[in-house]
Amino acid sequence: MSPRTAPPRFGPLQLALAAAGTAAATLDLFMDGWVAAQYARRGHPGWAALSLAVLAAASAAAQACSWLWLRSDPPALRPAVPVLLLAALHLLQLGFFFRCLYALKVGWRVCWAKAEEEDERRHMAFISHDISMLRLFETFLENTPQLTLLLYIILRTNKAELSQGLGMGTAFLCVSWSLLDYHQSLRSFLQDKYELSLGSSIVYFLWNLFLICPRILALALFALLWPYGVAVHFSLVWLALFLWVSLQGTDFMESPGPEQLYRAMVAVILYFSWFNVARGRTLHRSIIYHGFMLVDSTLLGLAWLWGRAPGEEEHSYLMPVVSAALPCYLLGLGLRVTYYKWLHPNVLVQQEGRYDEVDASGGGDGVEFRSFLEPDLVNRRMQWLAQTHFSLSQPAQEHFQNGAAAV
Repeated sequence: MSPRTAPPRFGPLQLALAAAGTAAATLDLFMDGWVAAQYARRGHPGWAALSLAVLAAASAAAQACSWLWLRSDPPALRPAVPVLLLAALHLLQLGFFFRCLYALKVGWRVCWAKAEEEDERRHMAFISHDISMLRLFETFLENTPQLTLLLYIILRTNKAELSQGLGMGTAFLCVSWSLLDYHQSLRSFLQDKYELSLGSSIVYFLWNLFLICPRILALALFALLWPYGVAVHFSLVWLALFLWVSLQGTDFMESPGPEQLYRAMVAVILYFSWFNVARGRTLHRSIIYHGFMLVDSTLLGLAWLWGRAPGEEEHSYLMPVVSAALPCYLLGLGLRVTYYKWLHPNVLVQQEGRYDEVDASGGGDGVEFRSFLEPDLVNRRMQWLAQTHFSLSQPAQEHFQNGAAAV
């Protein structure tokens, strides 16, 4: 039987960060509404409708996941709220914000109440994992398309309004931050000694930012000449990525139907950024993915160069920007290699020359996971993703699963 391991620490700093995350999500929602209102006021109802449609689709997908997870969670971990009220909140697209407020309530108890502190900490970790995943889904389904639309409109009108500048800034920060928050959430399944350092966090944040920016630019440039071609491009690439995810096999949701929803949302994330969905070593899959994205984005940029009018002066300032896109992408890849070569938890274990119980069980790769005596207090969804992300060998995966389910 695996020993009980203390849950991740949750203190005033973590509570403040959770509150800041809730405030940022609220601000982002208001910024999207403000930008859409500005489009309508300036005589562009189509842009306003498209912006609101993206927002509605992203919210609906995130609310659906939130509701499905609540229905499958252990009763002891569900909020003490009538089911009909929970259903109404999700129908009104308020399920995610309810989760955030509920997490703040539990987090407050963890910080200031002493009774049953460890159980409350486990409960808080369970809730935080789901919020991190929902934030990632909603960010990529909403902010990345919004970013593409915003940049397209700025290039189309050749001017930037204050609302657009603020919208782009908050969207880029939300996208990169959601990836970092998701990665830190997965790391909470590792022992405390493998928590992400400040330097590692900065590198992780930057390489995601440097890889996403050229992708957004290439899509916006392509849309500048062929607005409807972007819809065709997205449909074809999304379908290919959806099939790729399905072939790799995922086990995130509780039943086959919702699993297809998860795969569809992951395909949207992959359209803009790398997201690991399969167990085992990711090197070859990562090379294939980044190679495909590099070729695809390059072709989109070349299509813009080929299609622009000869001698066009209106967008001449874009040439230096386009020229910097490839070095920016390569810099992002370089930072990613740096992170996984020197800052990844596997490397930290190997450098310290230690072996843990996972290694002893049959050839693990040096990553030591938390194990719990209470299986109901472990977020099975994020546990599966942690195993996937940190690429355990098969014997180690079985050991981790048995340890988490042992009673």
